[in-house]
Amino acid sequence: MKVQVHAIHFSADRKLLDSIQAKLNKLDTFYDRITGGDVFLKLARGEGKMREKLLEIKIVVPGAILFVKETARSFEEALDLALNALAEQIKRFKSKVNQVKTDKLSLSLE
Repeated sequence: MKVQVHAIHFSADRKLLDSIQAKLNKLDTFYDRITGGDVFLKLARGEGKMREKLLEIKIVVPGAILFVKETARSFEEALDLALNALAEQIKRFKSKVNQVKTDKLSLSLE
């Protein structure tokens, strides 16, 4: 899956980018028709050294765009939360697509 990572107003290190790509590649186990996606990394507005990290993921599948937005203390933590939410969205989307196919098949057999 082709994923573009956008770090907004800062420079992300290579280790974080590789980790994001590796974890997003695991989404193919849930649905193999994912065509691509975008990841946006942002530092939330705030005071002090420990600013919240904001991570947005947009995944493109045939017929839909799945989107999730998470905030956490680190990008890794936000990524884990976002991947759990995306996995649920993918499972729901896949079951809906399979249900439509089943309904069309049953109508054609009647």
